[in-house]
Amino acid sequence: MRIRCIAPFVALCLTALLPSQDRPNVVYILADDLGYGELGCYGQQKIKTPHIDQLARDGMRFTQHYSGAPVCAPSRCVLMTGRHLSRAWIRGNKPVRPEGQWPIPDNAHTVAEVMKTAGYTTGAMGKWGLGPVGSSGDPNSQGFDLFYGYNCQREAHSYYPTHLWLNRERHILDNRAFKAHQKLKEAPEDYAPFYGNEYAPDLMLRMAKAFIRRNQQQPFFLYLPFVEPHVAMQPPQEWVDRYPREWDKKPYLGEKSYLPHPRPRAGYAAMISDLDEHVGAVVGLLDALDLSKRTLVIFSSDNGPTHDVGGVDTNFFDSAGPLRGRKGSVYEGGLRVPMIARWPGKISAGSQSDHVSGFQDLLPTMAALTGQPVPDGVDGVSYLPTLLGKSGQEQHDHLVWEFFGYRGQQAVRAGRWKAVRQNLHRGNTAVELYDLDNDLAEARDVSNQHPEIVKRLTAVMERVRVPSKDFPIKMLDG
Repeated sequence: MRIRCIAPFVALCLTALLPSQDRPNVVYILADDLGYGELGCYGQQKIKTPHIDQLARDGMRFTQHYSGAPVCAPSRCVLMTGRHLSRAWIRGNKPVRPEGQWPIPDNAHTVAEVMKTAGYTTGAMGKWGLGPVGSSGDPNSQGFDLFYGYNCQREAHSYYPTHLWLNRERHILDNRAFKAHQKLKEAPEDYAPFYGNEYAPDLMLRMAKAFIRRNQQQPFFLYLPFVEPHVAMQPPQEWVDRYPREWDKKPYLGEKSYLPHPRPRAGYAAMISDLDEHVGAVVGLLDALDLSKRTLVIFSSDNGPTHDVGGVDTNFFDSAGPLRGRKGSVYEGGLRVPMIARWPGKISAGSQSDHVSGFQDLLPTMAALTGQPVPDGVDGVSYLPTLLGKSGQEQHDHLVWEFFGYRGQQAVRAGRWKAVRQNLHRGNTAVELYDLDNDLAEARDVSNQHPEIVKRLTAVMERVRVPSKDFPIKMLDG
């Protein structure tokens, strides 16, 4: 079935619940490939992010928050299921043809399912990446009453796709089909062929706002995994024009994948500002509907800034701030991400937390918020005490990652120490060690000076991991 109009179907997809003033709404906004240093409130000097910066002024800014993985799908798996990457069902980006990624299984307990059990209406608008339509990982199979957006990460490489998904129905857009990866020999006179008529981020924002309006009298959980600023660069021209022309001396011709763009630095900044505007629209609607005091808003990113692809110049923007590495790396730049939480009257405005937290903590935090039990097998701890400024915050003994991609990587953080192991698929066993208190940039490997710490953290890596038949690492599996 093909659907051209969204509005008539919204009412059919939402479940009416009795209103409750005791249970706060939750809006979780997830950026895609947004670096630790790409927001003004985290030190960015060139890119305009006034709405997210205001969110930080109105709430709490976390300085030591970690994504679930250094790339999209496994990071979102950790976020949704509360299992760290050494136990996660998905540990790398693995496509399923013709459209989708490797699915999380039926027995996974997701954040959305926890919220539904608590009586919440649940919605997700954006990029999914955790299982094709109709699979066990379909968002409708994992606790979401309403899904609208990209099911497949590859389709999200274009901001003007031929279709999005409304639950399990294909929503056809007025965009012609074209490849999201093209390479030119010279700059074209017209870049119009790389655009379309319906801009997916605006459509997903429209659906999110409709969801909020329709459910304003009852508790809701809204997950917004927006696609910006993941390349290809196709931002609205009005945002590109707001950035200096002198930034760009030459166009990007698609030499390193994705689509060409006449002003790549301005184009990249424009994508982040467009994201910021969408965040502002969501928060502004909550304010207008008088929902802010009973709505917890959390903003974060699925991993660090993109590596050297798509015309992006992360060095120019200092996208990772003081951190080493980019997307795909288990160094801090690939894993440490912004997180901001706003809940007027509950979270102190303009506050900052150095609490060490990760994506696996969202599920237990939502369970604590709604009075639900935490499902078995969850590795996270609730950061609700930190949000509310209460005592008794449980601390992680360690955070661990096991990433199948980029030749195989492992990392563990325990207090000030960070251990990293690279090139696992090539049989490497060497462990690097960094003292984050004195070397945030992970520039000095001190493994030779602290063999006892290396031994302890290596034992943690080995003790907590569960072998995966879908994402095997032969050196570790034996």
